[in-house]
Amino acid sequence: MAGAPAHLRLVQRAASGHRQSPVAPDLRRAPRIVTPGEVRRDEQSSDEPSSLEEGSLEEAPDERLVSLAARGETGAFEALYRRYAPFAINLAVRIQGNSGDVEDIVHDAFLRAHDKLAELRDGQAFKGWLGAIVVSLIRSRLRKRRLMGAFGLISKDPIDLDSIASETASPESRAQLAQVYALLQTLPADERVAWTLRHVERHRLEAIAELLGCSLATAKRRITRAQRFIQDHFVVAFEGDAL
Repeated sequence: MAGAPAHLRLVQRAASGHRQSPVAPDLRRAPRIVTPGEVRRDEQSSDEPSSLEEGSLEEAPDERLVSLAARGETGAFEALYRRYAPFAINLAVRIQGNSGDVEDIVHDAFLRAHDKLAELRDGQAFKGWLGAIVVSLIRSRLRKRRLMGAFGLISKDPIDLDSIASETASPESRAQLAQVYALLQTLPADERVAWTLRHVERHRLEAIAELLGCSLATAKRRITRAQRFIQDHFVVAFEGDAL
């Protein structure tokens, strides 16, 4: 992450390293939407069984798990949950800057994904598709909280540095990181999410546009506005990566 300030390099290291998820997913809440007795399985060919052993499910590619889950194989969908719940939780925490309601957001994201599995044409794209659902839910939450905060109905979410900063981050870096996230809280949700996806998650612009459901030009404008705001209000000289 050359060119970025130290505190963002540290949060990126935490994001891409092998740290344990900041909020361990409660796999007991895996979205068992239907019980086996409630599932109506379509007739399947003899060369593709209706169910798989747990071990083979865990090793199966996303495309096969999505295909089985779309036909009502609850074990396949639970395997997807176990595989991607940590990813979804980390994504939500780093965008929000705290772990508030994150497990509920992720749980709702999987419920929505289950309901819309038939709309996913490429099973290999499940991770990115799930990420877009998580981002959409967080955007809605951020918009609601910003509106309620403007009327003095709620206070801002606290910044949870333990969830977003690397364990090796210095006190100075943690203070700078807290300042960045505090500034982000004052921005419109779309700009806040776009900037975080770019400068924390390190997504390409094309991926950000897809996650936000907007054009590439719109994604660039949102990131630029957020970047300019942070540069203007950060107490130490701030230089983010070029778009």
